[in-house]
Amino acid sequence: MKYITAFPALAIVIAAYLLMGPGGGMMIDGDAYSMTLASGAEMTLRGGDFFVIAGLIALFLNMVKAAWPGWAAVLGHILSVATFGVALVAFLLVDYAGTATFFILTLMTLIDVIAGLLMSLFLSRREQALAAGR
Repeated sequence: MKYITAFPALAIVIAAYLLMGPGGGMMIDGDAYSMTLASGAEMTLRGGDFFVIAGLIALFLNMVKAAWPGWAAVLGHILSVATFGVALVAFLLVDYAGTATFFILTLMTLIDVIAGLLMSLFLSRREQALAAGR
């Protein structure tokens, strides 16, 4: 069960974007929700904005999971690197993934990889210091 939790949440967001993209840009580029704020300004969220919001939530979940010690964290890092690779290749080679929204999602996967590796490095140093009795 713990290996299932190692699966990066950002991979689900990337997969959802890539699956909805061929159906036309309406789901991603179309207006999804609008409301009038107290200031009188009209705020409109597009479909792509919801992907960015979901990506931020997934990035947070991945950061929390990166702090867990053990093999599940190592597997999570490996899958995060694979997710970044898939997202980068899709951004460069798939026409409907060449958008600012997908670029931001790709950057989130890169941040996930770098932060996860740094967090693991810092946690291992802390564990070594505790084991040495400092």
